[in-house]
Amino acid sequence: MTLTNKQTQYLKGLAHSLKPVVQLGGNGLTEGVIAEIEQALSHHELIKVKIPSDDREEKKLIMSAIVGETKSHKVQAIGHVLIIYKPSKEPTISLPKK
Repeated sequence: MTLTNKQTQYLKGLAHSLKPVVQLGGNGLTEGVIAEIEQALSHHELIKVKIPSDDREEKKLIMSAIVGETKSHKVQAIGHVLIIYKPSKEPTISLPKK
């Protein structure tokens, strides 16, 4: 499933008021952090992840690793915050039609 531009804009609007649910610590991206992100995604579907890294390339690699490992969709990345979406088995967020 790929998100259309309209659906991405809708998710950005929903995510605006959210606070980061998961924040990476000093150990970086570990299996425990991935598990926590997956659990948060299954519960909330749309979450923010805070990645406190000053190196841009490292931050990009971490963000793409999170999206790849969790099989989620990257909605937006602003500064140190990544917004990702993954519909659960029983979706609570109804996306607009294409």
